[in-house]
Amino acid sequence: MKVLTIGIVTLLLVLGCQNPSMTQQEKNTTKEAEGVKMASTNPESTGPGKEKTGNWKNYNKPDDATLKKMLTPIQYKVTQHEGTEPPFNNEYDRNKREGIYVDIVSGEPLFSSLDKFDSGTGWPSFTRPLEPGNIVAREDRSLFTTRTEVRSKHGDSHVGHVFPDGPKPTGLRYCMNSAALRFVPKEDLEKEGYGEYKSLFEQK
Repeated sequence: MKVLTIGIVTLLLVLGCQNPSMTQQEKNTTKEAEGVKMASTNPESTGPGKEKTGNWKNYNKPDDATLKKMLTPIQYKVTQHEGTEPPFNNEYDRNKREGIYVDIVSGEPLFSSLDKFDSGTGWPSFTRPLEPGNIVAREDRSLFTTRTEVRSKHGDSHVGHVFPDGPKPTGLRYCMNSAALRFVPKEDLEKEGYGEYKSLFEQK
């Protein structure tokens, strides 16, 4: 019975991002069952993705042993082994600050807060990528269903999945894992090597 319960909880975690109409009871059950406090990916700290700013176009992915040392357990599980973090208990689900989201490993720009919306799934969601050229879409046939996986081009990190049930103007919902991302506030874009994106927020 214990094994069956764990299996059901795992399936809910992974499919939760696919189903925005997940009931509150299911959300609470998943959150309580996980019972794990997520490791923070504090944007002010040093770490993966931080030292690579400005160099992401020439990024060379390190070996697995190095990545394991660079990343927290949840970051490693999500980005390197297609894991899924708990919904509603992650760094950026409720983040409303203005700025961009970059790959936690390579530092390549992926999404903007200007395209972020509340999907109700418990994971940060976007209507489109900031840099489409940094996004690689792959067919994912795991868990008895077909989904579209989203990976970063330069870092080859698993970031999440994209679904055709998002709001206008794109109709897409990029459902991402916070553990695969690092947030760079608009006021820090210049000093962190992303000055080209400052104008996006000045035009508002």
